[in-house]
Amino acid sequence: MSPTQSIVVSCVLTCALLIILIASKNKFNQSIWFGCVAYVTAISIGVLTTNLHNQIHFKNHYSKIILNENDQVLVAFKIKEILKPGKYHNKYVAQIIKINKQEAQGKVLLNIVKDSTKNNIDVDNIYITKTDLKTINTPLNPSEFNYKDYLMIQYIYHQIYLSKQELFEASTKTTTIYGWANQLRNHINKKLQKFKFNPDVTAIVNALILGQRQDISAAVYSDYNNAGAIHILAVSGLHVGIILLILNYLLKPLEYLTNGRFVKPFLLICFLWCFAIITGLSASVTRAVTMFSILTIALHLKRPTNTYNTIALSAFVLLLFKPLFLFDVGFQLSYVAVLGILIIDPILYKLWQTKYGVLDKLWHTLTITISAQLGILPISLFYFHQFPGLFFITNLVIIPFLGFILGFGILIIILASLNLLPAFVAQLFETIINVMNAFISWISQQTVFIIKDIPFNIWFLIASYLFITSAFRICLRRSGTNIMLVLVSIVSFQIAIIFTKLEQPNYQFIVFHKNRQTLLANIKNNTLFVASDLDSIKISENKTIKNFATDHFIKNISVDPLKKIHLLKKTKLLLVDSLGIYNVKSFKPDYILLRQSPKINLNRLIDSINPKVIIADGSNYKSYLDYWETVCKKRKLPFHQTGKMGAYIINY
Repeated sequence: MSPTQSIVVSCVLTCALLIILIASKNKFNQSIWFGCVAYVTAISIGVLTTNLHNQIHFKNHYSKIILNENDQVLVAFKIKEILKPGKYHNKYVAQIIKINKQEAQGKVLLNIVKDSTKNNIDVDNIYITKTDLKTINTPLNPSEFNYKDYLMIQYIYHQIYLSKQELFEASTKTTTIYGWANQLRNHINKKLQKFKFNPDVTAIVNALILGQRQDISAAVYSDYNNAGAIHILAVSGLHVGIILLILNYLLKPLEYLTNGRFVKPFLLICFLWCFAIITGLSASVTRAVTMFSILTIALHLKRPTNTYNTIALSAFVLLLFKPLFLFDVGFQLSYVAVLGILIIDPILYKLWQTKYGVLDKLWHTLTITISAQLGILPISLFYFHQFPGLFFITNLVIIPFLGFILGFGILIIILASLNLLPAFVAQLFETIINVMNAFISWISQQTVFIIKDIPFNIWFLIASYLFITSAFRICLRRSGTNIMLVLVSIVSFQIAIIFTKLEQPNYQFIVFHKNRQTLLANIKNNTLFVASDLDSIKISENKTIKNFATDHFIKNISVDPLKKIHLLKKTKLLLVDSLGIYNVKSFKPDYILLRQSPKINLNRLIDSINPKVIIADGSNYKSYLDYWETVCKKRKLPFHQTGKMGAYIINY
């Protein structure tokens, strides 16, 4: 739906809603029409908001200026955000300013080749270069992470590859609030460098307090993930809540002033939003700050509040400004975790009562942890297919001290920025972070408690939330309606199992793409038979195979040797490797798979075998692939190159 159409539809529905509201004369709760029109209107407003935020609909979007994507154009752009670097490139989000001296807008992914020189590319820097805008590729293998879809949620449709030598910095520069926040973070890191912290300690400080996780090493990130403590590294409601408590305590003397009850909440909200801006306004922290801001205003005005309404209002406000936050994993996990705590924690906490304060706090920490974990469990399994069994131990140990660590960390940053930080205090803080990292690492090494590669699809996600909701409804109140909901949730699980069985592939042969290697898989009766020139250990640990098996609920993986001929019922596939042998007189293969760059005359092969399709995997030289593609085009024969077109799937 175009922006114009969505505006018209939203206006018509809003008018219809107002007419029904006026006609009902405050008796609209007796009519189903008001509710139906209200829901449809809300959906149309959501569509309208999404369209209005998508710059691709604007007349001066860069995609409407560039005629051919491969054309070299003069581009001026501003750095908007610094992303986590890849293996070979530093990555940034850039805002287009001009294309060939014509005003333009739109966001692109900027990839700068890594080199040994100092990285001086900062937020708000403006650069000019001549380059082409490349489309973002879809994943080459099934069940791989779709980076293209992920970027589309952020309205990014193209990418640029450059080296630093190709960038020319413009003399003009306007500093935005994001640029100011980036400068502040850089200033803090420069001050911390004087104390020669361990790189992992600096990375944890940046993640915990400054909301920047780009510098966390893969090993540390994996440890926190396996220990069920990854939420500690992502600034969210937990961190914002702790900071609000600290600020509320520090600003308590303001309550004794004449206008203190207005000044204090104003300052609290200002400090919270400053913190949100410094941390980069991620989905989770923006949600938390919005919710706590609404809660702060309500509490200081001494108005009765409904927590669920506060959560809904914060979500509504956020989605008005960032509609595609709805598809952000952090946003989803943040809200379901809060709802899990609100719904489940009161029930669990009442199961056991103690008079001892310390035990009570530990018990409440445990119930909150379990409640949040139950809330996020289905969606976490859906995205990550992993469950850390010792999450409750990690949270019981870390959460009680997290407030102290955050407070101490903020104090360290303030003192370091003012050049007042004593060396022994910095060393003490480094020791605390190292101890926390060591504990997390020890928990993550208990691999027997980490359940990985759990198959979980959208059907199980829906059924799980139906079951969790109905189960806790019946715990609160046993009624016929709630019992019926439990039964419906059980039936939904059965339906999910049926749909999953129907979607499972049977008798499917796949030529995966893998650079410099051949990777084949044959599915028969829920068993994945894998053939490759990799050794058996590497095959079993191969992410492509594991992701595919998990995504398709395949339990058994068997390693087979590479065969020259594959008989797939009535379909036949012939492998032609570096030896170049293809003289098969007994049968005519339907498919030819070229691997390891065989030195063959392709025209002669086509004349002698007359295959339906020729496939070339990632083990071939590029020059050979280009030549084969040219030959097949002339012969009007389908040619599938896995490096360009992705894995080739044969259903037989």
